[in-house]
Amino acid sequence: MRHPLIKLVIILLLSSTGLLSAQEIYEDQVFDENIRTVQLYPASSEFSAQMTAPVILLNSSQPLELHFDDIAFETDRYMVKIIHCNVDWTSSGLKDPDYLQQYNEFNINSYEYGINTRIPYIHYTFQVPNVTRTGNYILKVYRGRKESDVIFTKRFMVYQNQVGIGAEIVPPSMNEDRRTAQQINLNIGYGNRQLVDPLNNTRVVIRQNQRWDNAIFGLKFTHIREDIKQLQYQLFDGSNVFLAGNEFRFVDLRYVRTRGRNIAKVSMEEDIVFAEAAVDKERKGLTYLEYLDLNGQYGIFNMERQNHLLESEYVLLNFNLESPKLPSPPYILGSLTNWGKSPDAKMVYNEKKGLYQASLFLKQGWYDYQYGFQSDNGWNMEPFEDSHFQTENEYEIFFYYREMGSRYDELIGYTVINPNMRRF
Repeated sequence: MRHPLIKLVIILLLSSTGLLSAQEIYEDQVFDENIRTVQLYPASSEFSAQMTAPVILLNSSQPLELHFDDIAFETDRYMVKIIHCNVDWTSSGLKDPDYLQQYNEFNINSYEYGINTRIPYIHYTFQVPNVTRTGNYILKVYRGRKESDVIFTKRFMVYQNQVGIGAEIVPPSMNEDRRTAQQINLNIGYGNRQLVDPLNNTRVVIRQNQRWDNAIFGLKFTHIREDIKQLQYQLFDGSNVFLAGNEFRFVDLRYVRTRGRNIAKVSMEEDIVFAEAAVDKERKGLTYLEYLDLNGQYGIFNMERQNHLLESEYVLLNFNLESPKLPSPPYILGSLTNWGKSPDAKMVYNEKKGLYQASLFLKQGWYDYQYGFQSDNGWNMEPFEDSHFQTENEYEIFFYYREMGSRYDELIGYTVINPNMRRF
């Protein structure tokens, strides 16, 4: 029997080395206010690529490409480290050589200066090197060789199609949700991959419109069909249900010499561009209206110049929401504020105008957004936006498996469903 004193010493040693402390959960975050418009997507010149999730096949010929701007006159030295993560976005047990064939510190050498813009910026581009294993990954970008000086982190996923994922959006099983929500039913075919103890060794993640804040983790299958090698997720308890929400609001910032859609005013000063968004009103109780949107994403685009990435202006855009003063302030939600994580997302009440207002510093392009409150269960957008079953949403399904004795979660299946896709 181990002596209590020895046990206490072991606990103290583990605590001092951090092995008992909670592991860091890596998220999409920007830590430097001068770093703007961080985008990671499959390398392509097509506008639609900017709205595509950073998810690629293992050994894909189309790599992921990182883009970001530094609001500065002079270049800085930025480095990248790639971190392999578990399904819960904590660091996995893999060492760098387990998933990389190169030394895990990469220089960002590709950069260009903004051209004739009022706000000076430098645009950086980095092509993500191939990894050798599937799973969740973090790009950690830091200044110089000082890894602790992190400027931002960005998630991406690498998968193999070793299982077949059948998914469909259906009316929710619970009658009270049928007008406002969407249910995702799944079948996983594993004929091409042996799964040992799938109840404990598999994980399903479903996310809506590339959001992590309301993603569903940890669904358990309801049936296993050994005869046809299939896991069935036919749940009736609401655990596979998302609020459908509404089509996203948008602002068209592709112009600065004239007003785009939903822009009330543009003012071009000597050193900056100001713009005023049209006044928004709550949509609760209104009839559902179908129109094109980007499902909460944004894309950099310029209708007045040739080079979208280098000739687009940065605009200080003021958002306006008509509302009486509320017990808690609304936030602007969407990829433009990293789903509310940006400090500028929080709105302030203007007593004289009867408006909630917030200003965002945005590069020219097309931006989707909605309004919502903070709640114990995440963002609550329904009071401002309502929720309709007919709403067009994009859903991604990730299927992870951890082999017995393995140190990491493999991503062995991925699919996207959007049966009524209507994209700008």
